[in-house]
Amino acid sequence: MKIFPLSEGTFTIDHTKVFVPFDPEKDLLQERPRGSLLVEIQPFLVVTEKDVILFDSGLGFAQNGVLQIIQNLSSCGYSSTDVTKVLVSHLHQDHAGGLIVRDAFSNIPSLTFPHAQHYINSQELAFAKSGNSSSYNQQYFSYLSDHEKVTLVDGRGLIDEYITYELSAGHSRFHQVFWVKEKGDTIFFGGDEAPQLQQMKTRFIAKYDANGKKAMELRKEWWEMGQQESWTFLFYHDIKSPFVKL
Repeated sequence: MKIFPLSEGTFTIDHTKVFVPFDPEKDLLQERPRGSLLVEIQPFLVVTEKDVILFDSGLGFAQNGVLQIIQNLSSCGYSSTDVTKVLVSHLHQDHAGGLIVRDAFSNIPSLTFPHAQHYINSQELAFAKSGNSSSYNQQYFSYLSDHEKVTLVDGRGLIDEYITYELSAGHSRFHQVFWVKEKGDTIFFGGDEAPQLQQMKTRFIAKYDANGKKAMELRKEWWEMGQQESWTFLFYHDIKSPFVKL
């Protein structure tokens, strides 16, 4: 399997939930609001024998009318139409902002990856549409509800006999994680429950998690299993280590 990190850059984020670009060579973290987190925004493209898989879709930023994730794909030699599966951990803006693109003139929405089947937890989508949380854009996600390219999943299951998904419910109530297994190799994507290498090695409860204790225990469990089975971890928010093979 081939792995391509699709970094959208480094950002700080505080209680306002606004992602502010951060240049490590020019900016000082201490000048940002107290409690700001420093994170990378980093979807991944994984190419298997069967599929071109995208893990989450970034913030949805556009440059010159083109989504940054499309530009990042192009730099790796792929286009949006090459993607065959989009595996979505959850629908917070920094993970799902690039799922939908709007026409510059008509403002009509369409899927950014039109040939891909999108796998989204059904309860996560329902919650995103409910308007009960400011972390979701209610109108944005209504478009996904009945789309033929959206497969709603629940609990734990198998996709095409080699991709496993599981409801983990640590970071958000209906967060899910994925394993891709091919020819004895395993790639694990833990979204915001396994976002950085350092978090896998330490035990702490993150204030931004819906169930911080559960997320902490899951990280411990996954890290131990990954060591035993030589997983490759994809880290969506890690500035220095996009992915690590154990």
